[in-house]
Amino acid sequence: MAKAIVRLKEGYKTTIESRDHVYHADEPLDAGGSNEGPTPVEMFMGALGSCIAITMRLYAERKGWPLEGVEVALDFERFNGKDYPGYEGDAMFVHEIRESIVLHGDLSEEQREKILEIAEKCPVARIVDLPSFFKREVLEALPE
Repeated sequence: MAKAIVRLKEGYKTTIESRDHVYHADEPLDAGGSNEGPTPVEMFMGALGSCIAITMRLYAERKGWPLEGVEVALDFERFNGKDYPGYEGDAMFVHEIRESIVLHGDLSEEQREKILEIAEKCPVARIVDLPSFFKREVLEALPE
């Protein structure tokens, strides 16, 4: 289970604590932030790309395949649900995430196809793909 504690005191800069790590998210100057970190959406895209790359590396290592490196570029765009081609649901908005992946190493075409198939099963992608439910609790203070 992944846990994070996020604190916002002034402006838009947040301090995020995960395990033994402390990092920040912020908004750019032109959006009123202090530009001291990536935006939350940029962090999400980085987390998704990292998860895809790590999942592919773990699978290739388990199979003993010569995957020497991975590059993942991600972008997304929000569309009105009713205007998105082929979408028949009732969501107000849909998000299209575009991936560009480069696999480095002397891989066969079959190995490349399987590694790309496995990429779709990374834990962060599954959070996006599968139903997720928010359970909110309002506290006086977060546990230290």
